[in-house]
Amino acid sequence: MQGPPQHQQQGGWGAPPGPPPQQGGWGAPPGPPPPQNYGPPRQNYGPPPGPPGGGHYPPPPGGPPRPPTGQQHYGPQFQGQNGTQQPFFQYSQCTGKRKALLIGINYFNQQGQLRGCINDVQNVKRFLQSRYNYRDEDMVILTDDTRNPRQMPTKQNMIQAMHWLVQGAQPNDSLFFHYSGHGGQTEDRDGDEDDGYDEVIYPVDFKQAGHIVDDEMHAIMVRPLPPGCRLTAIFDSCHSATALDLPYVYSTEGKIKEPNLLAEAGKGVLGAGMSYLKGDIGGMLSGIMGAGKQFMGGNSNATNVTKQTRTAPGDVVMWSGCKDSQTSADTQEAGQATGAMSYAFIAALNKNPQQSYLQLLRSIREELAGKYQQKPQLSSSHPMDVNLLFIC
Repeated sequence: MQGPPQHQQQGGWGAPPGPPPQQGGWGAPPGPPPPQNYGPPRQNYGPPPGPPGGGHYPPPPGGPPRPPTGQQHYGPQFQGQNGTQQPFFQYSQCTGKRKALLIGINYFNQQGQLRGCINDVQNVKRFLQSRYNYRDEDMVILTDDTRNPRQMPTKQNMIQAMHWLVQGAQPNDSLFFHYSGHGGQTEDRDGDEDDGYDEVIYPVDFKQAGHIVDDEMHAIMVRPLPPGCRLTAIFDSCHSATALDLPYVYSTEGKIKEPNLLAEAGKGVLGAGMSYLKGDIGGMLSGIMGAGKQFMGGNSNATNVTKQTRTAPGDVVMWSGCKDSQTSADTQEAGQATGAMSYAFIAALNKNPQQSYLQLLRSIREELAGKYQQKPQLSSSHPMDVNLLFIC
């Protein structure tokens, strides 16, 4: 495993000292999902922080448009077993049921203890309730200041809670995932990372149970979602830009940072992507192998091709605190210990709730500009119009 990163001056959400050894089997999802009676969150949260200060983010005349309904097709068509096919996704209208999983880990009495992660969860909880009408019964809260063993952010509880979050997901549902804690990297074992490292997060019991890898989180929370089901994820941790393995990462100019290989590679990769959407692993592998041979000779392009098979029809959007190569700050804002990303996300939307995805990315970065080196990132499970109104 790569060694722990250097923290920023304010402190970092980096890997805690002495990360656990690598463990096998991350590609396959864990055991069966938890029972339906997952415990409700605690209620003893203190008063909300004071109003954030700073700039303003005026919307353009008329404001950003809401997302369209129906399937959104993209990329070239190709011939499949059922005739002409084309990749598709569907935006969520966020009018269905709401569920949220919020995880904050301060790592009390451990080397690398943090200060603001539990505060982040409390602030995000209040924000979701006041801005987006989430209810207490819609949420599962895992923090390491609890006395309830079911609400302790152990690896087992975190994985079970991820299953709970997506269980029974339907089109137009709105799911929300927030993680504030240590993050890191480990050697990539399945060839889906350009830099050779998978991103990981650290449960409170990581020394005994190990970390959780992005491949596993993608398999649990992204792949099962039907078209039109929204998952909004926030990772306030180090090395988190691709913590859900979402293949489309956007710049502040609204452009996809990497080439859209699904659109460029032709029938082989498109077929692999469609097989992935349908759960046809055999067809996916066949398409990947064919595309690799066609375009690069052998499997030298396997990393990029495999990343493109992470495209999914569910409406998954992730906001991360930094690039994969950066750390995220554990700092203080408005007199309270907090993660810089969690604070900036809430502050930006409190100042202007009617922002497009692109506006919000710029607004979040503006909140942190001049104080922190980290660059928050926006990524998605499908190509999207970043000028649409952000809803969740």
